[in-house]
Amino acid sequence: MKVDAPIPFARRTELNLPLFSARVQAGFPSPADDHLERSIDLNEELIQHPAATFFVRVKGESMHDAGIQSGDILVVDRSLAPTDRKIVVAMIDGEFTVKRFRNQEGRIFLEAANDRFPKIEVSGDQELVVWGVVSFVIHPAR
Repeated sequence: MKVDAPIPFARRTELNLPLFSARVQAGFPSPADDHLERSIDLNEELIQHPAATFFVRVKGESMHDAGIQSGDILVVDRSLAPTDRKIVVAMIDGEFTVKRFRNQEGRIFLEAANDRFPKIEVSGDQELVVWGVVSFVIHPAR
């Protein structure tokens, strides 16, 4: 699974939208004003470290079983450490990719979340740069 070139986060506007306190299981009845909890700004909800955050758009199906689909937008935080099992955006040998980071007994792997794609063991002659950890996935309702 590949990703487009990173797009840095730049807060241009503040948009506060209503957040309702009632949880929705299935369906959505007409909201009543008495369920209004507060306003929500997605910048505050999705971005913890603005100076270290960027976005990428996904191409491909290798992370499908992790809920990441082609066309999704990833919110990526460069300030988070790439620990075992975290989903990361990385550059391996000059190509951007999104994979699950695995550190097994000192051996580094980039693992797909789709059985059709093999995991990649990063060898000493390969260049791996982890650009950041995926903190949120944004995709349209399908």
